[in-house]
Amino acid sequence: MSEELSTELKILEAAKKVFLAKGFSGCTTREIAHEAGENVALVNYYFRSKAALFDQVFQSAIEELMYILVDIFKSDISLKEKIAEFIDREYAFISSFPGLPMFILSELNREDGAQLKNKQMFEMVANSGVFDQMKEAQESGEMIEIDLYGITVLLMSNCHYPFISKNFVSSLLGVADEHFETLMDAHKIHVKNMILTYLFPIK
Repeated sequence: MSEELSTELKILEAAKKVFLAKGFSGCTTREIAHEAGENVALVNYYFRSKAALFDQVFQSAIEELMYILVDIFKSDISLKEKIAEFIDREYAFISSFPGLPMFILSELNREDGAQLKNKQMFEMVANSGVFDQMKEAQESGEMIEIDLYGITVLLMSNCHYPFISKNFVSSLLGVADEHFETLMDAHKIHVKNMILTYLFPIK
């Protein structure tokens, strides 16, 4: 890897860490440069501005989530297995970047915040065949009648909210940080059982 590429990637990784912790408005280019061990001029050289750097980090985060979806939805397994796999991998991914759900939520809700730009990724999900699989499962009675909005909110609220509410719930219940991951492993099992039982009731 060239020194130039290494420096650019180092700045990107530092920016991801700082943005996830503080959001766009809560940090400065100088802080990102300090985290990367570089000077501000280099950050501006590679990315022109904090806004341009943020946009690249934000779109990259969205793409990582979309690739998880596409990889699962295009696989040759049952719909029930796909939803179970999605929950497993979503928890694993967010556990690596626990600040990501709040980061995405807060930035999308800013008046001048980030926008979802990579429509190609959403088309890949739409073309994965999972929606036809859902329709067939509902028509056969295997799955309850639920629209795309309903299942999206159901999955996101149960997979993302535990991380969004971490500080509040941990403080309320006296949960130490070192125990949070263990609790999430247990909670994931409850969430998976609850959602699969609800979506695919035994007749």
